[in-house]
Amino acid sequence: MKIGLAIRELHRSEKSLARALLKAADRHRAEHEIHYVAKDLAAWSADHIRDLAGAGERYGVKVGGQMPRSAGLLAPLRKGFSVVTGRQAVPGVLLLADLRQLHRMAAGVSLDWELLAQGAQAVKDSELVELTRRCHPETLRQLKWTNAMLKTLSPQVLAS
Repeated sequence: MKIGLAIRELHRSEKSLARALLKAADRHRAEHEIHYVAKDLAAWSADHIRDLAGAGERYGVKVGGQMPRSAGLLAPLRKGFSVVTGRQAVPGVLLLADLRQLHRMAAGVSLDWELLAQGAQAVKDSELVELTRRCHPETLRQLKWTNAMLKTLSPQVLAS
């Protein structure tokens, strides 16, 4: 059975998305909606990581259930850069690049949830099916948020 592999990959992709969200939050402190919403969305991924760690144990998959508390060693530098540059044109382009990356990552995580849901149904694991039903909609909301931010910010940034 390959369910364990799907859990491991989804765990990895959720963790990558959470880290990227935290980095974007640090990098774009001047954009309050980006900063605060990205932190909230990273918390959703942290919950998913914890839940996947529990589900993985039933399949012999040992993955950590804890998310890092920060966006890494460079977090203070990203925060400082954000404060210094504020809302200048170059950070706008960087913001679009970050949102594009987040959007692609969230789409990948969504696909991984879909694959895990299909596998869980195939092996008739009702607990795992319920986990996918609970977590996947939050990932879809992450995806919708990045899409909405790209649509909202791209005209301002690209036309300036």
